[in-house]
Amino acid sequence: LRINAEYNWMIHFTSRSVGKIDIGKNVWISFAVSGGCYFQGNNGITIGDNTIIAPNVIIVSANHDRNSLNKWVKGPPIKIGDSCWIGADAKILPGVTLGDRVTVGAGSVVTKSFASNTTIVGNPARKVN
Repeated sequence: LRINAEYNWMIHFTSRSVGKIDIGKNVWISFAVSGGCYFQGNNGITIGDNTIIAPNVIIVSANHDRNSLNKWVKGPPIKIGDSCWIGADAKILPGVTLGDRVTVGAGSVVTKSFASNTTIVGNPARKVN
């Protein structure tokens, strides 16, 4: 079917990736086995080494332009550090930076950046430790 064929790593056949996405060591494993994900890297997504991503995660780096819905708003990329854990059904929105070893709880909606060694949960996501 050649879906996601532009990437040089395996992506689960039920997931979709578009745009500029850079992944670190061992991240391809999550892309290969976690289905139902959507990764939109129009402004760029960088994911650090050994980060794991659960099923149905959505990472969107750009919003639609309100005046022209077929265009996107330019902005900073999403950056996810090393050894993070992105729980099932989590959403990470444009401009977010997560430090190293951040755990994102299942179903969380991440609208702002968080420092390393943090666990975040909820909608909108907030620090719990």
